[in-house]
Amino acid sequence: MRLQKYMAHCGVGSRRKCEELIKQGRVYINGKQVTTMGVNVNVENDEVSLDRTQLLKLAEEKIYILLYKPKGTITSVSDPHGRKTVLEHMGWKGSRIYPVGRLDYDTEGVLILSNDGEFTYEMTHPKYEVEKEYYCVVEGSPGLVAIRQLRQGVEINGFVTSPAKVTLIEQQKKHSILRIVIHEGKNRQVRRMFEAVGHPVVYLRREKFGNLSLKGMQVGEWRKLADKEVKGLKLLSGGRE
Repeated sequence: MRLQKYMAHCGVGSRRKCEELIKQGRVYINGKQVTTMGVNVNVENDEVSLDRTQLLKLAEEKIYILLYKPKGTITSVSDPHGRKTVLEHMGWKGSRIYPVGRLDYDTEGVLILSNDGEFTYEMTHPKYEVEKEYYCVVEGSPGLVAIRQLRQGVEINGFVTSPAKVTLIEQQKKHSILRIVIHEGKNRQVRRMFEAVGHPVVYLRREKFGNLSLKGMQVGEWRKLADKEVKGLKLLSGGRE
């Protein structure tokens, strides 16, 4: 395993940070200082240390879970108001995991949970532009002006959203069905975007997160992600393996 990757898995920080530590001469393998990239580590036999004092050991196994979040659950590990959390819904008894991003209490759909901090950062920070797709039912009939506003970006509480991909699927008598794709994750962002153009959300479901979808899953079900799914998500955020 590459040294910087091993260090990241030990919890030192991002690979970029680990590369900087190597360049600074602060990393040692079996007592020998390493200052160049491309060095491999024998995970079973090599002893890696930082500043000659901090022995680096692989952190706990990384966990990646896909949950079809139901309505009426909060995207948190605990809630002071006594609402049911996604972890309580799952009956999770394993290692500590955290929601990757958020879905509000009344929204259902794709939710990832993990104990990989670097992965969580890359999945949720807007600069990595990992797309999230939503199925929306809204009040009224958004016209061309409203849809154009969503596509260009709307202001919500002093924050202007990035341009969204918006498709009108169906117009009904009192409601309209649309799909919207964004790469940001502000609190209740999709609901607030539609409110800003005068068409409050009646029903909201996140159908895709990057390369993940709800295909084959029922509301409330969860499963561990396959290695190829995790790798695909990491590639979306810039190629980290």
